[in-house]
Parts: sequence; C-alpha cells; structure tokens
Amino acid sequence: MLRAILLCLTLAAPALAQDREVDVELFLAVDVSRSMNPDELEIQRRGYAMALQSDEVIAAILNGMIGTVAITYVEWAGSHSQRTVVPWTLIDSAEDAHAFAGQITANYNASMRRTSISQALRHAADAFEGNGFSGLRRVIDISGDGPNNQGGLVTAARDSVLDRGITINGLPLMTEDPLTASWGIPDLDIYYIRCVIGGPGAFILPVTHWDQFAEAVQRKLILEIAGDLPARLHRAQSRSLPPYDCEVGEKIWERNRRYLDWP
Repeated sequence: MLRAILLCLTLAAPALAQDREVDVELFLAVDVSRSMNPDELEIQRRGYAMALQSDEVIAAILNGMIGTVAITYVEWAGSHSQRTVVPWTLIDSAEDAHAFAGQITANYNASMRRTSISQALRHAADAFEGNGFSGLRRVIDISGDGPNNQGGLVTAARDSVLDRGITINGLPLMTEDPLTASWGIPDLDIYYIRCVIGGPGAFILPVTHWDQFAEAVQRKLILEIAGDLPARLHRAQSRSLPPYDCEVGEKIWERNRRYLDWP
C-alpha cells in the first residue's frame, strides 16, 4: 500500500524544469565609466544593436550546432555599479535578435564612476548560475577604455572566473580623448591580453577609432558565437609577452587623486 502511494506521488509531482541547452551563453559587459562621454555611450549601444541585427551575426546564431544562444547585456563601471539593460534572453531567430537589439537602445542611462573590471568579471560569472540555460560554452565579452582601478586585483578576479570554466574575451577601446592622457594607458590591448582575458580560444579585438566600433563588435560576436577563432589571430595574441604591471590602473588612480583631492 505504502509503495503504491509513493508511486502515485512520484507520478503526480511536476517535472523539474530543465535548463535550455544553447550553443553559447554570452555575457556582454559594456563599460560606462565616467571616462566615456555621452556620444561614446550612444555609439556603444547603437553599435551592439546594429551588430546583433546584422545578417552575419544572425547567420552565426542559426548555423550553430543547436542554433540558439543566450545573451545578456549589462553595463558596468565601479565596484558597485553594474546594471542589467537586457536580462538573459534566448535568441533563435532574426526576430529575437531584433527584439534584443531594440531593448539595448530603448533607454538612455548616464555614465557611472570608477572602473572595476575585477568586479564586472565576478558579477558576470555569478550571473551564469541559475540563468535557466546550459551552454556548450560560457563567455564573458568585456569592453573597456581603461585599466582596472577599483575592486581588487583584476588578475585574481580573472583567475577565479577561469576556474569556473568561463572564457573571457576583450574589446579594449583605444580611442583618443582628453581623459586618455590622465587616466588611460597607451598599451591597453597588451593590458587586456596579460591581465584580463583568458580561457580556451580567448582573444581581444581593439578599437582605435569610434567609426570602427560597430564593425568590430559584429566581428567579435561572430567569432564568439561560432567559436571559431582564426589560427593567425590566436597565434598573434598568445605570443610570449614580457611581464606586465597589472596594477597600473590602481597606481594611476592613486597618483591622480592626490592632485584632485578625491576619496
């Protein structure tokens, strides 16, 4: 009798929800620190929206092994400044891609203070847990126009993310503006290679002029979604490089705050 009751209860219980399998879970982490002016923030949002709606990116999504991806778009700045613009969303059609892009440009948000790549990476890694998706790959795509200057060592954050089986790719923004001389570094691409990115097939795509931004994002998304990094790009970026001071951003902040009397 007891056995029959247990069997009935088992059959009546709702099935546990299963995570939706996708080709890749892609976390788009977009820099909106105060060094970004309003025009640059707008270029970024429109650039991502244009790329996601392009025929090439949509084809990369639909031609995957499963033909679906999960993407979220999050803006970040200081240690406690991460805001989700578009939550985790399944994309398996052109209509889904267009709808996602529309949400990116639907609202305008101002920039936020400081630059914490380290906390952006930790926040992104935590966001994969319980998001309802199970990707063949998990990737953080992080953009930025300067080095980490808050939130702990970026290398420690990077290593903890890599330990969770997540790949980190970078989009260093190496454009010139009045703030670059005071807060930026001229070799941001090398900084990203040595201090930020990592994992299987990790790569960067530097942007040196804003008119290149949309094209660079499109190319980067195609590579990340398809998981097919050209061998020549991998060789060029995995070459042996001399030691690098990954705390350069923190040192620049300390140097400048003495003159500006900032906390």
